[in-house]
Amino acid sequence: MIAHFPFFLAIVVAIILLIMLADRIKVAYPVLLVVAGLLISFIPGIPVLHVNPSLIFLIILPPLLYEGAWAISWKELWRWRRIIGSFAFVVVFLTAMTVAFVVNRIIPGFSLALGFLLGGIVSPPDAVSASAILKFVKVPKRMSSILEGESLLNDASSLIIFRFSLIAIGTGQFIWYHAALSFLWMLFGGVGIGLLIGFVFMKGHKYLPTDVNMDIILTLVTPYVMYMTAEEVHSSGVLAVVAGGLFLSHKRHYFLGSSSRLRGINFWESLVFLLNGLVFMLIGLDLPEITAGLKQEGISFQGAVGYGLLVTGILILVRILSAYGAVLVTLIARNFIK
Repeated sequence: MIAHFPFFLAIVVAIILLIMLADRIKVAYPVLLVVAGLLISFIPGIPVLHVNPSLIFLIILPPLLYEGAWAISWKELWRWRRIIGSFAFVVVFLTAMTVAFVVNRIIPGFSLALGFLLGGIVSPPDAVSASAILKFVKVPKRMSSILEGESLLNDASSLIIFRFSLIAIGTGQFIWYHAALSFLWMLFGGVGIGLLIGFVFMKGHKYLPTDVNMDIILTLVTPYVMYMTAEEVHSSGVLAVVAGGLFLSHKRHYFLGSSSRLRGINFWESLVFLLNGLVFMLIGLDLPEITAGLKQEGISFQGAVGYGLLVTGILILVRILSAYGAVLVTLIARNFIK
């Protein structure tokens, strides 16, 4: 790791330059970063990076979710709660289910559980890409609020599908009532844990003799505590961070001074900027490891690209169609959820 430190510094500088270029040519910067990472991976002598999923889930995901919860307007989120919930859960589930059944039929050796695993990974749209594209497109405020709210919650629904798929793959069976109870615990347990820890940290900010630097450090620690606590009791760490972040964001004027809020915004914007850039660049740089894995499994690169294009086409089509299902669910839900 120490030997590769200059390489990581160069990557950070490259991320800044590429995002500047993306703004200049009006291209969504996540796309440009992924393409750049793919091209860099072909350069001889470039270190082969192993992206550990635990690194993404534990180190990078919590602060990204937490900052997203702080950045979104609670008023707008509550106003469009029915349509946001429909898109974040109904559309993601329908998309993942369709992907699962299609790849189970088309790709040899792909079980239905593996199909749901793949569907859970690819079904939620990326929040950063959506925000980057919206910068160049004039859309109504309500539409951008719905997209931001959905992107905040769809990771939770996709990770729930992902976890159940892993259980089915590991045990070789799927018991629906066990899954239903687990789902309820992940949903309500995650939200409850996030709110409880958020309340504790809010009181800590309020009554402990902290200064601005301590407040910022506490806000950095908070999402990790929420995520790890929820995951430790087999609940949803994503929902815990989102729920706790929304709660603290709504109460921020109660326990944070103006200096802490202003400096905290600058700190979090810089941190999220760096983390998002690293994630997309690492996706491209992971190409050598992916191709090595395909070769080890005896799968041709061309065949894998073909399957990838097929799944992409399915995602686009099913998401368009399932949007009508989300609207229908929203119309029904407004009779029960006021």
